[in-house]
Amino acid sequence: MSASSTTTVTQRFAPIRWVTGYAGRFSHLIHEFGKFGVVGSVAYVIDIGLFNLCLWAMSWLPAKILATVVATTVAFVGNRFWTWQHRERSRLSREYGLYFFFNAIGLGISIACLWLSHDVLGYWWPETFQTRLADNIAAYVFGVALGTLFRFWSYRRFVFVAGPAGPVST
Repeated sequence: MSASSTTTVTQRFAPIRWVTGYAGRFSHLIHEFGKFGVVGSVAYVIDIGLFNLCLWAMSWLPAKILATVVATTVAFVGNRFWTWQHRERSRLSREYGLYFFFNAIGLGISIACLWLSHDVLGYWWPETFQTRLADNIAAYVFGVALGTLFRFWSYRRFVFVAGPAGPVST
């Protein structure tokens, strides 16, 4: 092989090496985010199902709070004992308290999206923004997306403290 063909082959596979290099460097983070996503998906189904069930008996605010509290408890158990099982443990009451504190902020993000849609935009266009579909899109698409990014960062940073350096077990 000539020097020019070697350079071409090397240049050709440079993006693949770049991606695999970063994937290797951040594999623990990718692994944690995947588990966080699975736990979050289960909690999401519980949250949206309970929210819609509660809308038959109460207004959107208490329905959203009740659904979130139940889903948060399920998510805490999943994240504590599966997603971040490899991290050092502190008192369960500390972890649970911080988890609920940061989840309350995430709930606030979701409620802010729901309020903006239902009450602010709904003031001008009630036939569009004061519907179940609009409430679900505001709370469970926009609210959950923004809240999930915040929750992942805060749980990882403050609730489930980093364990000793070493390989991550699955």
